[in-house]
Amino acid sequence: MTWFDKRNKLTNDKQEKEKISCGLVLFDSVQDAIQAEKILTKNKNRCRLVAPPPELRKGCDLALEISLIEQAIIERLLEPKVPYIEITPLRGTTELLDVIKIYTYDGYTMVKAGNMKLTFEDVSGIIVNTSGGGCPDIPYLHMELVGHRLNEIPRPRHIGHTLCALMLDRAVEGALKIWEEGTV
Repeated sequence: MTWFDKRNKLTNDKQEKEKISCGLVLFDSVQDAIQAEKILTKNKNRCRLVAPPPELRKGCDLALEISLIEQAIIERLLEPKVPYIEITPLRGTTELLDVIKIYTYDGYTMVKAGNMKLTFEDVSGIIVNTSGGGCPDIPYLHMELVGHRLNEIPRPRHIGHTLCALMLDRAVEGALKIWEEGTV
């Protein structure tokens, strides 16, 4: 075994140990998952929204990946404020539509995250359109964003309550980074 193979084995072993110490908080609704993430992040607990594997889905298509070492703290933080179904050891999850696709047009850029799309003017950073999704808060989010500069809008995840709002927030995040770096 070469030094490179040993290093890769060590990296893979470490990743496996981290997975063993991770768990999922399962929820009935997307709103509960998003609210729980806000609470845990505010209290400096490491967590991330993920899509649970099909065999663990109980209510919605979102779960929070957490460290099981912090389970007691997380239970105390969530129980009075956010209902959850259970906390279960991790058995494999999928990143929550972490893929962002970028399309450029004559003077405009469209950023797609999941099924949500946001288009902005390259020079000014003004949002000219949002589209996609079928969630009930999408028309409201569209009205709040279109016609405003990327760095002056409320974040969709803070004013929306659905998976579509979360995906639109990821599109905003990607668009903001592209516009601020001038990498269009």
